[in-house]
Amino acid sequence: MYRLYYFPGNANLAPHILLEEAGAPYELVLVDREKEGQKDPDYLRLNPNGRIPTLVDGDLVLFEAAAICLHVADRHPEAGLAPAHGSADRAHFHKWLIYLTNTIQPDYMAFRYPEKYTADPDGLAAVRQQAERRLATGFAVLEGALGNDPYLVGGRYSACDAYLFMLCTWARRLANPPAALPALRRALDAVAVRPAVERAFSAEGLDPRAYATRP
Repeated sequence: MYRLYYFPGNANLAPHILLEEAGAPYELVLVDREKEGQKDPDYLRLNPNGRIPTLVDGDLVLFEAAAICLHVADRHPEAGLAPAHGSADRAHFHKWLIYLTNTIQPDYMAFRYPEKYTADPDGLAAVRQQAERRLATGFAVLEGALGNDPYLVGGRYSACDAYLFMLCTWARRLANPPAALPALRRALDAVAVRPAVERAFSAEGLDPRAYATRP
């Protein structure tokens, strides 16, 4: 049985959705950020970065949400969470997952936590402003890639769509949130009604349709 260390609404959301999609047996283990549980020595032995999530699969311990998503997709090929290895769609799958985790996610972190990107208190607004501009560009790229298709890769739902959904639920606090873009809104609406998504969000005490409202 998998163990997924999580805190509601954190980067565990995408792996959590995929575990539900795969129908895999798993246990959720709360890491209480409000009590700095991510800095507990026992947790740091699993994840020395003190970040969430972490996945334990037998003797295997993984951190980094995208790596966990890849692992779950590869361990459960019957769930169809990733295209076949060696295919063109698999290459595009890697492209978009890395784009989401290396381009969109860091820019959102800069927007949300500007104090981690500058030691100058007077520079916080500028860091946030520039991050928001980069996010607008990044989401525009995704908007163009989706077109009339609700899914990023090969016209089929994949781990990329779960990851995109997670990031868009965070980004609703932007002045121009991704849900305001028509193609992205169609994609979010398609993912939100998946039973696995509803189960994962319910388990974390979250509303899967919150992307449609402003916080």
